[in-house]
Amino acid sequence: NNLTGRNLVPKYAPERAETVVEGITVQVGRTGVLTPVAELHPVELAGSVIARATLHNADEIARRDIRIGDHVWLVKAGDVIPAIESPIPEKRDGRELVFRMPDKCPECGAPVVRLADEVAARCANPACPAQRLRRLEHFASRGALDIRTIGDRVAEALVAKKFVSDPLDLFTLTEPVLESLDIGDAENGPRRFGKNAKTALAALEAARSLPLARWLFATGIPNVGVTVAA
Repeated sequence: NNLTGRNLVPKYAPERAETVVEGITVQVGRTGVLTPVAELHPVELAGSVIARATLHNADEIARRDIRIGDHVWLVKAGDVIPAIESPIPEKRDGRELVFRMPDKCPECGAPVVRLADEVAARCANPACPAQRLRRLEHFASRGALDIRTIGDRVAEALVAKKFVSDPLDLFTLTEPVLESLDIGDAENGPRRFGKNAKTALAALEAARSLPLARWLFATGIPNVGVTVAA
């Protein structure tokens, strides 16, 4: 037979590993959306050790009947992102717990709301520290204004010290303030931002002349990604 031009690449099932859902925590995003995350017994999969996997929303967890304490099959979606493929119900012993979305934000204690046309539950407090942190991280990210050296740890320190409550507050920071910023942690002790202050301020100055589409995306308007912003 003449097979020239036919796609003969076989399709294989993704590699998977068995692990246990030890808990489900809730993360708060920049728009207030609460995202449940499975805390897994660490397991090696496709060359890396996986201990967490996003569960998207409460409806999805209920539809797939994933419970705390479940044995589950773990895969890497697209060979990159850890994802729970399915629970293994035959291994249940009756001690598993059904997940319930909290009615108060785990970060600030504000009420959690859910609009009638959405699957997402949201923290109703726009001043929630977790929302402020995520908005700042997004604002400074490479696809947005690319404020170099303002990563997650620096953003967390800026919000915790109340130097930044709105992303635009970055433009009011001075070199002495940034140089003295402590970005250390409990494990490694204090660490100053130091000379990185000059790099951050130069990136902030460069951001002033970036195209409007980059600024629209950086603002974090819901449903406005890179393409819509352009």
